[in-house]
Amino acid sequence: MRFRVERQPLADAVAWAARTLPARPALPVLAGMLVEATGEGALRFAAFDYEVSAEATVTADDGAVAVAEPGRALVSGRLLAEIVRNLPPHPVDVLLKGSEVVVTCGSAEFGLLALPVEDYPTLPDPPGSAGTVPADVFAAAVAQVTPAAGRDEILPMLTGVRVDIDGSTMRLACTDRYRIAVRELTWSPVRDDFATGVVVPARTLGDTAKAIKAGAEVSLGLSGTGDTLIGISGGGRSMTARLLDDQFIDYRSRFTGAWTSTARVRTAPFIEAIKRVALVTERNTPVRLAFASGEVRIRGASGDSARANESLLAALDGDEIDIAFSPQYLLDGLAGVDTEVTRLQCTGPTKAALLTAVPDRADGDGEGTGPGDPGGDTGFRYLVMPVRLTS
Repeated sequence: MRFRVERQPLADAVAWAARTLPARPALPVLAGMLVEATGEGALRFAAFDYEVSAEATVTADDGAVAVAEPGRALVSGRLLAEIVRNLPPHPVDVLLKGSEVVVTCGSAEFGLLALPVEDYPTLPDPPGSAGTVPADVFAAAVAQVTPAAGRDEILPMLTGVRVDIDGSTMRLACTDRYRIAVRELTWSPVRDDFATGVVVPARTLGDTAKAIKAGAEVSLGLSGTGDTLIGISGGGRSMTARLLDDQFIDYRSRFTGAWTSTARVRTAPFIEAIKRVALVTERNTPVRLAFASGEVRIRGASGDSARANESLLAALDGDEIDIAFSPQYLLDGLAGVDTEVTRLQCTGPTKAALLTAVPDRADGDGEGTGPGDPGGDTGFRYLVMPVRLTS
C-alpha cells in the first residue's frame, strides 16, 4: 500500500473514523483503524467496536490523492489521529513497508506498527436509504433535542433519541423523565408511505450530526421492519449504530391539554438574565420566574449568602404565574429556540410547562411580544417539570 494525500482531507477523514474508537476495546484489534487505498484512487478509513462503525472516504474531489499501490493496513487509530492532527500543512505520504506503516510529511517521519488486518471484523452493511434531509437541518434538529436525553445507562431507552417517521414527517424526541424535547421536521422519503419508529443512542447521533459536512444531504438507512441498525451517510462520511430497544414513552400525549397562562419574552435577553441570576444559585437550587402583566421577574438565591433578581419585558395572556425551574434545564430548552421570541405556557406552578419558539414576523418589525402575536411554532417543543416552591 502506498499513497499520497493532502494533509487537511486526510485529517478530516481520520478524525471522523476515530470518533468511534472504543476507550477500552474488548479486543486489542478494535483499537485499530482500517486504512485502505483502492484501485480507483480513493482512500477509506474505518473503525468499528461492534456497536458503532464509522467510515470516511477521500477522493480526488476532496483534495489531491494519488494511489501508487492499492492495499490495506490496520494501525493504532488514536495514535494515527494524533499524528495526522499535528502534521505540517504539506502532502502526506503513507507506505506499508513490512510490518510498519510509514507516515511522511515534509521532514517528519513516523513509523506505526501494522496490526493483523486479517483479524479485524467486517463492518456491517447499513440498511438501504429510507430518505434524505439537508445536513444543516438534521444537525440543528438533533442539537435541539439531545440535551434532554438521559445519562443513566440503567434505563437505556432514556439515553436515546426516538426517531418517528410517517411519510414526509420526521419527529425526534428525547426525555430524561424531567423534560421532553421534540423537534418535527420535513424530509424526503424514498416512499411516501414509509413509516417506522426507532431509538438511536443520543450521544452517537449527536456526534454524527455535528460532524457531517455542512451543505451535504444526509441519507438515513432504515428498513422499517425489525430494524436493528441505522445507517447515516453524507458528504463522504458514513456510520452505522446498533439501535436501542424501541420501547419509548408516549411523548405526544404529554403535549395535549389546555394552558391557563401564556407568556412571551425575547429569547436572547431571557437567556442572559437567567445566566446572571443563576450565578448566585447553588447546585439543585432553582431560579424563580414571576410573570405578571408586562414583565417577568427572575429571582435566585443561595441561602443568606447571595441573591439576585432581574426584570424583563414580557407579554402575558391568562393568569399570573410564579414558577421555578432548574436553571440548566431552562437554558437547555431555550438553546433550542431559534427565533427572537420564546413562548412559555403553563397551568399552575406544579404542572409541566411548555417552551416553544414564536415564528419571527415576516414584516421584520421584530415585535412579536404583544397580545396580537400569532400562534404556531417552528416544530420545536420543550416540556419541562418545575421545581416545587416551598415558600
